[in-house]
Order: sequence, then structure tokens, then C-alpha cells
Amino acid sequence: MSRPDAPAPSDDVDEPATPSADTTDAGTAVEATFLSQADPADPVTAVLPAGEVDLGGLPLTGITRRRIAFLAAAFVTAWIVIVFARQVGEASAATTRADQMRAANVALAGEVAALERELELIQRQEYFVQQARGYRLGAPNEIPFTLSPDAPPLAPDAPGSAAARLGGEVPAVTPLESWLSLLFGPER
Repeated sequence: MSRPDAPAPSDDVDEPATPSADTTDAGTAVEATFLSQADPADPVTAVLPAGEVDLGGLPLTGITRRRIAFLAAAFVTAWIVIVFARQVGEASAATTRADQMRAANVALAGEVAALERELELIQRQEYFVQQARGYRLGAPNEIPFTLSPDAPPLAPDAPGSAAARLGGEVPAVTPLESWLSLLFGPER
């Protein structure tokens, strides 16, 4: 929208950017006409010092105080959320570490109890006598023996093992099968 009495802007590139000496009188006349028609209530035509243009009244999509305040509030809000998220993460990690330490303490307490039981066992006289037999310090009528340190453990169903002696599962045998195995030998 152009004003009828305002001069139309020129699109010529050849014109100098600053007024020359011969165009000073024409520029002053146009400026005087423009200033005489300026309305103080209209921000577009408000009178400013020479060479300045008031862009405050134009609806620009630039940075306004409201937008700066909104960006600052958004930045502060994001910072608070990040700080709280970090605190929650650190609290979660501390809780996990505390749980791991509790579990480690329980395991260590079990190990300490087992070591105390072993200490009580090796301080008994029976243990000393048994260990002495391994070094041929037993009674003269005993035959000393030791197990090799790399000996494999006994099978669970080996003769004399704890499973067979101390209440291991005994197969249910009817009286007839018992008599038949006694008379004819065990099953093959």
C-alpha cells in the first residue's frame, strides 16, 4: 500500500546510495513534505532524527521481548527438568548400588559363618587325630592312607556314599521279589 503523495521507491541499481550535491535540494523538499504530513499517532510516519527509520510499529517476525521471555522460560524449564532427571538417575543408581552392597554383605556374612564353623571343626581333637593318621602318626595297627589332592569326587550312588547311607531313596521291593533275589541272585 503506497501513499499517493509519497515518492515511489526506485528499483534502479545505478543510482548512488548516498545523495549527491545536485539531488540534495530535491531530497530536502521531499523530506520537508513528508515531515509536514507526519502524524505523531501513526508509528509508521512518526518523526525521527534524520537517517533513522522507526520499525517498531511494523509487524515483523523478529525477536520481541515476549519471545525472549518465552525462550528464557523454556530454557529454565528444560534446565530444571534435566537437573531433576539427573537427580532421579543418580538416586536410582545409588539404590541399585545399595542393594548390591546388601547382597554382598549377606554373602560375606554366610562366608564368615562357614569359616567360623570350619575353624571350630579344625580345633576339635578328632580332626587332629584324623589329620595325624595321614602322616602315619596313628595307632600302630592302623594302615595309613591318603587321597590324592586331584582325586575326583565320588559318584552320588557310590557304595558308602551319604545318599545311600543317610536316607537316600530305596527302591520299593515286594516280599516276593526279595525272596526271588535271595534264591536266584539279583536281577541283571
